[in-house]
Amino acid sequence: QVQFVESGGDLVHPGGSLKLSCAASGFTFRVTAMGWYRQAPGKERELVAVIDATGYLRNYGDSVKGRFAISRSSVKETVYLEMNSLNSEDTAVYYCNAGWARPVFNSWGQGTQVTVSS
Repeated sequence: QVQFVESGGDLVHPGGSLKLSCAASGFTFRVTAMGWYRQAPGKERELVAVIDATGYLRNYGDSVKGRFAISRSSVKETVYLEMNSLNSEDTAVYYCNAGWARPVFNSWGQGTQVTVSS
């Protein structure tokens, strides 16, 4: 059974930083690209960052380029998202899923809430 458990979300001031984690299970993590998504209130879920199975190739949404960094640990079967220079537009529930251009699995975790506010 595929499972994603996201954590690390919090309330942070504008300009602050957070590091999110997503523990994955139920599939062969080490050969699978992984992505972080987010969904803000009233908006569709959007792809934020992706990393390939090797960890060498990464791609980011235009709104987070230069501020966010995705990484992974195949040993821990965990994908991370380091977020810097946060602003109010980054406020959303953040999720992870497998895949490069789009999510592979229909099942999602509970997500982790990131709120950027002064």
